[in-house]
Amino acid sequence: MADGTGTGPAAVRPRPRRHPWAAWRRWRKARPFWGGLATVLAGAEISAIPLAPLKIMLHQGIAGIPSVLMGLVMVLMGLSAWFAPQYRALAGVVTVMIAAAALVMSNLGGFLFGTILGVIGGGMVFAWQPVAPVPAPEPEGGGTWPPGADVTPPGPHDAPPAHHPHLPPKETR
Repeated sequence: MADGTGTGPAAVRPRPRRHPWAAWRRWRKARPFWGGLATVLAGAEISAIPLAPLKIMLHQGIAGIPSVLMGLVMVLMGLSAWFAPQYRALAGVVTVMIAAAALVMSNLGGFLFGTILGVIGGGMVFAWQPVAPVPAPEPEGGGTWPPGADVTPPGPHDAPPAHHPHLPPKETR
């Protein structure tokens, strides 16, 4: 039983306070964040132009539907780069292809801004690589006991050659 002083077995130790900005930084660095952001913005820009007021939309007709669909797919690729970074290569390639197609099919790719931003974002998503964890440093002295002792495991060339049962024995001179 705890005696109220906080030293008993049931005493609850306060956990160290985590800073939300540090957690945000870790999340952001573990994925292609900036490429995904550029892709989401490009998709939003390409799909926003055809969603103009009704008066302008009537002049455009059915041609605005591919623009909206391409923009939504680009937004989806940007979100997949954030939340499923293992598919970053596919998301990057699809983003660049849709951005290039939007140049022809969607008001010059969102007045050229959406296409340029989409190609840059898709390239950033495709090129992003996860950072390898840093290996733990070895203890001082090389980690041998007694300190300074030369303990090296035997290598493959230290053992005598073994005879393989399916091959004839080697001749030696």
